[in-house]
Amino acid sequence: MTAVGILSMGACVPKDEIRNEDIADRFGVTPDWFVQRTGVRTRRYAAPDEAVSDLSIRAAEQALERAGVSPDRVTHLIVATSTPDAPLPPTSCLVQEAIGARNTAAFDLNASCNGFLHGVALARNLVRGNPDELVLVIGADVYSRFLDPKHRGTIALFGDGAGAALIGAVPDGLGLQDIELRSHGEAASILGIDAGGSRLPATPATLIGRKHFVRMDGKAVAQFVLGEVPGLVARLLDRAGVDPATIDHFVPHQANGVVIEELVRRVGFTGRTHLTLDRYGNLGSGSMPVTLEDAWRRGAFAVGDLVLLAGFGSGMNLGAGLLRWSAPPIGVAETSDPKESR
Repeated sequence: MTAVGILSMGACVPKDEIRNEDIADRFGVTPDWFVQRTGVRTRRYAAPDEAVSDLSIRAAEQALERAGVSPDRVTHLIVATSTPDAPLPPTSCLVQEAIGARNTAAFDLNASCNGFLHGVALARNLVRGNPDELVLVIGADVYSRFLDPKHRGTIALFGDGAGAALIGAVPDGLGLQDIELRSHGEAASILGIDAGGSRLPATPATLIGRKHFVRMDGKAVAQFVLGEVPGLVARLLDRAGVDPATIDHFVPHQANGVVIEELVRRVGFTGRTHLTLDRYGNLGSGSMPVTLEDAWRRGAFAVGDLVLLAGFGSGMNLGAGLLRWSAPPIGVAETSDPKESR
């Protein structure tokens, strides 16, 4: 079958930076309290006139520009998000129009914080069937719109951002080696937003009841992730015949620094773990592609390096991916930060 991998990447975060110092007094704690429990020092919030599509457009344009690919060549455009601009139309169609991808089939995908990996899995199958396909997978969320200002746990963690990956045919031996995806609906109740859908549409009662904010049982989420993700990764590596000691890089979902540290230990990984959590917080579907782009832009990946991905999110949706890095060095001097939305 056609080898499929990442050809280029782009990223975008909002300009407005929210530091721990800006929120600590609200909860009667020190700025270091957030660092010790989450690893987050700052996060970015979208401006009032910015939405997921705005961040996605900038990330998509950057990925295409770096690859030297015209938007007309993109055959599929997938926006993985759980915070779309609106229920209708799909945010992906707004992105398609804005970047001029006129020959594209565009659709949204919601697998919560693991959406990017689900999108990559779909892209892999599309390109395998036709090596001329070029799929733009964007992971993006604007969780700041859904955070309860009185809830310390979610305010500490979440931020806004978008990352984009252009996926297509690559030389044999490179690219995506395997992907493992699993869902655990039995644990769906531990993380979610209760109102705003067809079950509980917006009413004065749902607003008063604070039902439109992220609801998270942080302890239950951590226990679930640490109990399930190591086994998922082990199945993937066993099927691929890969020893954890031979993996060069680990890029996990940027959920919580304490959880990630323990996850690394349980997986038995000894290579380099890449984090952007301290600067941007948990970006939902955007966290993995933003972190991948950050490592690539900084020159951490060489073509052929073995990279392990691991994601998890509400649902509960889990995923792990193994790839041999295929995107060439950017080749131009850039700043150490991704594109800003304004």
